[in-house]
This record gives sequence, C-alpha cells and structure tokens, in this order.
Amino acid sequence: MAKQPRHEPQKDRWGPSPGFLAIAVALVGGALVGAWASMAPAPAANDAASAPAVAVVAPAPPLRLAAASAPARVTPAPAPAAASAPTIPRMRDPNGDQTPDIADYINAGEKPTMNEVIDRLHAAGVHTGLGAFNPPGTKPPLVGLAVPEDFQLPPGYVRHYQATDDGQRIEPILMFAPGWQATTADGRPVAMPADRVVPPELAPPGLPIRRIVVPAPVAGP
Repeated sequence: MAKQPRHEPQKDRWGPSPGFLAIAVALVGGALVGAWASMAPAPAANDAASAPAVAVVAPAPPLRLAAASAPARVTPAPAPAAASAPTIPRMRDPNGDQTPDIADYINAGEKPTMNEVIDRLHAAGVHTGLGAFNPPGTKPPLVGLAVPEDFQLPPGYVRHYQATDDGQRIEPILMFAPGWQATTADGRPVAMPADRVVPPELAPPGLPIRRIVVPAPVAGP
C-alpha cells in the first residue's frame, strides 16, 4: 500500500504570537484600572476644610395662592329720623280772642308730655302761663315767702308761680323783679340773692311772714 504524503505546516503562514497577546492584555488591564481609579470616591482621610465650600440654599417656601378676599359687607345706612310734623294752624274766629294758647303748639292727635309742652313753649319764646314753669324734674321748686293773692305788691316785687312734677300747684312765692335793686331806708344798695327769692328781712311792710310748703307727691294707683 502506498504511503500518503504528509503535509508539513508552512513556516511562513501568519498566526497569533503569544508575546503580542500578553502585551495587549496588559495594556487593556492598565486602562481598566486607570478608569476605575478615576471614578472611585476621594479617600476619607481628606480634611473637610480642604473641600470646596458649597453654598447651602434653603428650600423656597411653597407657594400659596392668596385667598380671594370676601366681598365687603355693606351696612345699610340708618333711615333718617322722621322730621317732626309742622304745627297745624288753628282756624280762629276773626272776631274772637286771638290770644295764643297751648293748642297752638300741639298738632292734632299728638299727646306730648308736660316736658315736651314746656320745651316747645320755651323754644317759641313763651314764658308766661305754662311757659313760666321749668320742665318737670329739671329743677326743684323754690321755697320762699308765701304771697296771698289779695296782697298788693309794691314796685320791685313779683309773685313766682310753681308746680310739682306731678302737676300740683304750689303757692306763689315772693321774688324780686328782674333787674331790681333793693336799697336800705337811707338809699344804700342791698346785696341781692342770686335766685332773687326775697328773704324775710327784705319783705315789704305788711306782708305776713310765712314760708310755703311744697305738697307731697301724689300716691300712685
């Protein structure tokens, strides 16, 4: 049997060299180590002071939407007080008495109190009749010398009429007329009392010296 010829490998055919492979592995390994070292954290031994300062910024407060303001409450203005009714003129008899009386200051259907009546009279300049009195409760009655109705008063003296708050009439008292200056027998002026109430020593001759007594209040029902 004939022998098959053996093929010897050619010496000049290219193939990987073990030396070159070792060098390539070393280069790749070094590159990997360098990359890992660059990404590794800094050693803990470094002093914190050497680290660059980092500004700490406080977190901004959360935004809050402003609540819509409630509509302002509008308080209605109070209704103006009704004006007092004008005085209704009275129909008088042209040929009768034209002297004003209390009905000229009170409207039909009104029921004013005594204070209101006297206030209206005073506001109208009336100071006679009821207008001669002060509104009830505003001034206590004056106490002085009683003057009988039939006693003739000399110049400079007048009767002063009063009434209690519940309407009781008080005896008139003796008073000096406004602007009058009393004098002594020899003509010297005498000190006048501030309220013009005549004291007993300055009473006119012949007047009985007696002080009035204010009636007690009327007992209620």
